[in-house]
Amino acid sequence: MQRLGVALFSAVIVTGCGGLESTQDPTSTSTATSSSDLVTADAAPDGRGNSAREHGKKEESRQGGSSTVISYHGGPVLLGTTRVYYIWYGNWSGNTAGTILEDFANSVGGSPYFNINTTYWNGAGTHVSNSVAFGGSTTDNYSFGTSLSDAQIRSVVNSAISSARLPKDTNGVYFVLTSSDVGASSGFCTVYCGWHTRASIGGSDIKYAFVGNPDRCPAACAAQTVGPNGNAGADGMASVIAHELDEAVTDPDLNAWYDRRGAENADKCAWTFGTPFTTGNGALANVTLGTRSYLIQQNWVNSGAGRCAMSY
Repeated sequence: MQRLGVALFSAVIVTGCGGLESTQDPTSTSTATSSSDLVTADAAPDGRGNSAREHGKKEESRQGGSSTVISYHGGPVLLGTTRVYYIWYGNWSGNTAGTILEDFANSVGGSPYFNINTTYWNGAGTHVSNSVAFGGSTTDNYSFGTSLSDAQIRSVVNSAISSARLPKDTNGVYFVLTSSDVGASSGFCTVYCGWHTRASIGGSDIKYAFVGNPDRCPAACAAQTVGPNGNAGADGMASVIAHELDEAVTDPDLNAWYDRRGAENADKCAWTFGTPFTTGNGALANVTLGTRSYLIQQNWVNSGAGRCAMSY
């Protein structure tokens, strides 16, 4: 899960539910090691991996630094082409997020960034492919009002599939994207910025994610107040979508790739951005996908000693 971040040049980064809290610059690529990496009992992930600031402080004092080892636990990964589906929940009228985020889904596959996920494999030794396609989108006009429970988010996904507004796709990841007037009762803006999970929907194993609009809480869920595409909320959502997509591909059923504290690959690099560049509107970005630039969080390269990076 993408838990709370801070503005790009604020001082605090938090990784892993019970992970590392540091005062390094978010553009740093450094990671931390811990002698506790040698402990063999791994905490299972819940798709909600990166702690909010206050939660992280409590967990850090109890568990120490973050693990640098990520291990395979026997579960599936998504193979072949992963299809991304968007469910636009709430009011998106006149918002440029639609084109910005659909462009992201259409261009992230085949990129050096998404290629990081090819360093993960299943029990047969078959690696994740560097292939993503945008599968389509649908809208949901406040079917559950402006505060969603986790169960209601699942129902939003179920409704989109059962009504055939979106296809039922076991190789897809369905993103529930909420407008800025919509909250989530389990902790959007106070505990997390997004998360991913899976459920049996229509008798199939369906992977889905929640990503809230950082315009609702920019200090918590946006890395900067001006986005490279001129829409701070959508640009912030692109970063969280990238984070959750990386995790959903390499740990779709929450039983494949994670470290001993339950931190999935993107959790280990949360709110770190490598070396960004300045775009024409003064915003920072660290990757160009298609015709757009984005500032998205790094991912964990599962090769050698492992590292956070923007490409592989």
